[in-house]
Amino acid sequence: MHNHEVGKSKYDAALSLYNTTLNDEDVQAAVKSIIENKVAENNTLDVKKFLFSTIELTSLHTEDTDESILALTEKVNSFVEDYGELTNVATICIYPRFTKLVHDSLEADDVKLVTVCGDFPHSQTYLEVKVAETALCIQDGADEIDIVLPVGKFLSNDYEGTCDEMEELKAACGTHRMKVILETGGLKTASNIKKASILAMYSGTDFIKTSTGKQMPASTPEAVYVMCQAIKEYFDKTGRKVGLKPAGGINTVQDALILYSIVKEVLGAEWINRDFFRLGTSRLANLLLSEIVGKDVKYF
Repeated sequence: MHNHEVGKSKYDAALSLYNTTLNDEDVQAAVKSIIENKVAENNTLDVKKFLFSTIELTSLHTEDTDESILALTEKVNSFVEDYGELTNVATICIYPRFTKLVHDSLEADDVKLVTVCGDFPHSQTYLEVKVAETALCIQDGADEIDIVLPVGKFLSNDYEGTCDEMEELKAACGTHRMKVILETGGLKTASNIKKASILAMYSGTDFIKTSTGKQMPASTPEAVYVMCQAIKEYFDKTGRKVGLKPAGGINTVQDALILYSIVKEVLGAEWINRDFFRLGTSRLANLLLSEIVGKDVKYF
């Protein structure tokens, strides 16, 4: 642990390298411009196929059962035969207790297993519990771990405590990729979203993710725009590429096209692949599939 004042100045020094004083109206104007000028040209079959391939097919419900999660996994397995010409979804994203079940039953080679950890969705338990939960999920076969930023600590300006948690959980992940969920609806301002993005990347995360989907507003275009800016500036300074996962509130194909257009404009083609761009959603899978095949499909 760092001395608090030394630690505080260390994190403030990291933040001082970036422009974190953002104007929310400026962000809204930039997003409006991208929506008006770029979304239409990205409304193509190829883009929709790509977006489908980035989906993290998610089931995070209180009423999830072994049977419902197994049924979801079997759909992903059978997709290979039913839609062989299309790339499958990127991942299945589930609660910790289903990790071993999905690991043992997932047969689609190119689909990864993601588990939400660290006291999802509120991140308010003991750090020791978060670390243990993460380690157990890795042990049970998770490929990637999604954790939640300790938003309360961040909003109290306890940047040292915030970063220590993320660093410890990243250590528990070992070589497995970790995503930090910023819960942008709780951060509220563009400046807070920018600062949280930078601190998460500074702490070693491989992805930053907008939302748990449990708090509204979830994944807004404005939050994604600010996170893209942070990723770009961090890459320019460090040479390290960090991925982006909008999640929660992605209800229509148009929503997905807007987010894709923002990523393409701010981050460029290097981020337009599923190693660095994912969409956390379940309802979007059938909507995109329906548009791709040209008829109403209720597959998932």
